[in-house]
Amino acid sequence: MADASAQSTACTGSSLLQPVSEMTNLPLDQVNFVVCQLCALISAFWFRLFLHPRKTSPFVRHVVATVLGVYFALFCFGWYALHFLLQSGLTYGIMILTGVEHMHKYCLVVALSYLSLCQITRVYVFDYGMYSADFTGPMMVITQKITSLAFEIHDGMARKEEHLTAGQKILAIRRMPSLLEYFSYNCNFMGILAGPTCSFNDYIAFIEGEPRRHREQEADRESGSRLRQGEPSPNVEVVRKVATSFFCLLVFLSVCKVFPVERNIEDDFIANTPFYAQVVYLYLSMLTTRPKYYFVWTLADAINNAAGFGFNGYDSNGAPRWDLISNLRILNIEFATSFKVFLDNWNIQTVHWLKRVCYERCPYHPTAATFILSAMWHGAYPGYYLTFLTGIVVTLAARAVRHKVRPHFLRSAAHKLLYDIITWAATQIAICYTVVPFVLLSVGPSLKFYRSWYFCLHIMCILLAVALPVKPRHLRLKEQQKACSQGPVLKPLEAADPTYSHKEKTS
Repeated sequence: MADASAQSTACTGSSLLQPVSEMTNLPLDQVNFVVCQLCALISAFWFRLFLHPRKTSPFVRHVVATVLGVYFALFCFGWYALHFLLQSGLTYGIMILTGVEHMHKYCLVVALSYLSLCQITRVYVFDYGMYSADFTGPMMVITQKITSLAFEIHDGMARKEEHLTAGQKILAIRRMPSLLEYFSYNCNFMGILAGPTCSFNDYIAFIEGEPRRHREQEADRESGSRLRQGEPSPNVEVVRKVATSFFCLLVFLSVCKVFPVERNIEDDFIANTPFYAQVVYLYLSMLTTRPKYYFVWTLADAINNAAGFGFNGYDSNGAPRWDLISNLRILNIEFATSFKVFLDNWNIQTVHWLKRVCYERCPYHPTAATFILSAMWHGAYPGYYLTFLTGIVVTLAARAVRHKVRPHFLRSAAHKLLYDIITWAATQIAICYTVVPFVLLSVGPSLKFYRSWYFCLHIMCILLAVALPVKPRHLRLKEQQKACSQGPVLKPLEAADPTYSHKEKTS
């Protein structure tokens, strides 16, 4: 109880829920966060039912969404929430004053620098190592939105149509957003506390009551007509996601203390535990840290769906899909058979952001550049950088295995099953090994863990990447262009190389 009270005093938001914090033995900032998200869920239902686009103008919907978002932010973070408005206002001024030709670069530097300054101040001045809710968490999502918007405006107003990829054409913005639209996009109540990031076009289409308006392709005409005939209800999906999120919360609260990550670096554990038992414990300790992310992201997704945001057309069975801005796929994460599959299903919207602003646009070493940007975006703890630097070599090794080894196991179902079992175990251990510094935060404990494992995965991954070289992405793209120019009978890169994907990036 004393620990919770001590932590509660560090909360910069409202103290109205202090009795709840003391009763539950949880820090006040975390109590404020959960209660505000529950209030946002209720507000989302009200927003969809009483401020529906058929009843209310986009102006009113923008104003209400923004005012509620700012209120929830002030309740959780006090006057620190003004950083959300300052960061957004500063970058909007840059967009207006600098012009569309270079605004995306300036906005990336300024927004990321502002975020980094706040993170460094919070970590090294106030509460180093306090792993709880803080005002820089929402700023991370706002930074994604600011930079995504700037790049999408640049694509829509400064680049030629033929130079854009298919995805960039869909998301490209053809006009400068108004100040109200900009603040509504960044600070709306549905996503201000926990995201997820979404594209500006998707958000405006939702506010104006035309979801998927700009995404409809020729093959999607039928689903589009069905949408216009009858708007699907998100209620069943919201109930499912809320139930999933609170189940994950219960799992986290009940088992997280049973397998503390810090035990992996205790001297007696390292000295007296067989290596195979250390591997099993590492997997269990990292497995039990994930449900808290599942809780936050699934609840955030449910809030957006409850407001009517997140509809993504219909599946092959005609059922509505509500995964447009979903941030994770839990089963795909837990049963991932490659490092890439894990990353493609974890923090999905951040992965999309990294792909759009870095991986797709970086001509050389895009994987390393994307990992470094991800580390800078996550914060100032040294453990983050150790995790993402390790992630570079693990990704290169996993890509090499997938390119060079996997095709040999696709000749029969039995061989494929064997490959999947082996790669599932290898992927889970590699992920756990990689993200230990992300949890431990500091350099000393992180290096102590890696030393106890003799840096074995680092060495193994480097050897695999060297022994099984894969051509850099820009060379593969040149080969694709050359093949296409020689005639249509040649297969494009996606067909010739089953491991190639436009999502081949990191978070």
